[in-house]
Amino acid sequence: MDPPPWQRCLAALPYAQPWSDLITAFKYQGEAGLGRFLAQQLWVRDDIQQLINQADWLLPVPLSAQRLSERGFNQSLLRAQLLSPQKTLVDAILRIRHTLPQAGMRRQDRLHNLDHAFAGHPRHIAHLQRKRVVLVDDVLTTGSTLHACTQVLLSAGVAQVDCIVLARASAEKPPQSGSGH
Repeated sequence: MDPPPWQRCLAALPYAQPWSDLITAFKYQGEAGLGRFLAQQLWVRDDIQQLINQADWLLPVPLSAQRLSERGFNQSLLRAQLLSPQKTLVDAILRIRHTLPQAGMRRQDRLHNLDHAFAGHPRHIAHLQRKRVVLVDDVLTTGSTLHACTQVLLSAGVAQVDCIVLARASAEKPPQSGSGH
């Protein structure tokens, strides 16, 4: 497998019981009260705090308009705002195409599912160039979502992309750090 395009990807938790149930309740069942508790699981990690402190921007992975309407909130945006509201750039990455849910797909299918699904927001391109950003997402399984977002950011001139996720699934662990850019 090719190394991922990001520098580092840090996860606070394993995607296993009881964490997987809490993440599912927060994400799919509207248990919004879990948001702060789950964000705290990231903030207590010194290495994650360091990434946030060194970043110019925190960028939440966007949802499609349809998924946002179904869920009522973007869990990654909420988490980024809880971690560092002053560094959160809300719509720097746009989800320009609705995709099938990634859960249950094989890695190759996930990658193709996300073809041309993301773009950099033209209004923010200048703010991103030569900056260090941290992508914020909830669960890392194959890394295909973070990979697609990172490629968009690097194409927009971002100097360095790191990622933080709440949990990492154990099935297919991508390397923790990439070759870098």
